[in-house]
Amino acid sequence: MAGLVVKPRARILHGHDWVFSSEVLKAFGNPADGDVVSLKDGRDKLIGSAIYNSKSQIVARRFSRQRQDLDLDFFKRRMAQASDYRDRRKINPDLRRVVWSESDGLPGVIIDRYGEFLVLQTLTLAMDQRKDLIIRAITELFGPKTIIERNDSPVRKAEGLGMQAGVLEGPAPPGPIAIHIEMNRTTGMSSLQFEIDLLHGQKTGFYHDQAANYSSVGALAPGRRVLDCFANHGAFAMACARGGAADVAAVEESAENIDAGKRIAERNGLKIRWIEQDVFSFLRGAEKAGAEYDLIVLDPPSFTKTKSGLGDAVRGYRELHVRAFKLLSKDGLLATFSCSHHVSNTVFEQTIADALVDARRSARRLRRFEQALDHPVLPTIPETEYFKGILLEMMPGR
Repeated sequence: MAGLVVKPRARILHGHDWVFSSEVLKAFGNPADGDVVSLKDGRDKLIGSAIYNSKSQIVARRFSRQRQDLDLDFFKRRMAQASDYRDRRKINPDLRRVVWSESDGLPGVIIDRYGEFLVLQTLTLAMDQRKDLIIRAITELFGPKTIIERNDSPVRKAEGLGMQAGVLEGPAPPGPIAIHIEMNRTTGMSSLQFEIDLLHGQKTGFYHDQAANYSSVGALAPGRRVLDCFANHGAFAMACARGGAADVAAVEESAENIDAGKRIAERNGLKIRWIEQDVFSFLRGAEKAGAEYDLIVLDPPSFTKTKSGLGDAVRGYRELHVRAFKLLSKDGLLATFSCSHHVSNTVFEQTIADALVDARRSARRLRRFEQALDHPVLPTIPETEYFKGILLEMMPGR
């Protein structure tokens, strides 16, 4: 087997599973892009099997500490292990992320389930080349289902891959499908029904990583004036309306998302005020108008996909929080989230602290939000923890 010898201080020697191009001491056996390669240290000791792509900055991604090929049995075994982990966490088997890349030992493979529909992403070259094996493993493990490919993510470009989407197996969905999200049963909140487009919606159709947080934030809403920023289809807005909010406004720039949100709200019998506008522009206007809210949700898309964009992202987060703090009532609540991996927890919290100073407000942190359990975090691979969130309660200034 062809392979790579890594440098003495390579991160893979300290528990990580990636090898960057700058960490390669030498290659042997003339590996081709997409091959399975052996990884060795300077003493010729095997440290695992990896997928190789010379076109990527991450030239090798380890998937086993043993000598292992990517055959059908391997894919079935890893998928079964991933499924078992989620079963033990009691995550809804019909609405879950079934496989999440490195966190489940399948670098670049993402599988989301929506009942009889499974949505597949193969974001690394080696896994994309073995898509037929992955489809077969899915079918043998979960039975004949519709398998949809959503390989239209820009991250594929880093692997030299094109963009594509469509049905790989089974009958195509007739259109948007309905899913049910459980709310907070302890407060008597009934479930919400959402409409998602598996072929054209954002990512694979729904944000599984936020599912539990919709219920948590909705439970805070009774009697409050709520503002949901970057609402998308309005999941937080609807959870708050279901939770008994006095008034709910949802700000979203996309007219298409607002149309979908209105249909979903009507289906659930909920009243939402939709505002089609850029969030930053809306917040500036609301401040000038003297508006006030008791609960604001900030759930923006990632402000940066690269480390070089961190400075601009931090400035964006800071302005966003300053304006939100100025609109909150004296004991108002802010539920704020970031899915930007390059914005660490430390940077995110410091940005919030700086924004409080700028806004001349004080706040208590009530809790942290985390990504859902079907997006497991590996302590040795910090990149698996991309999601962060904080709940703050305003307090009198001192």
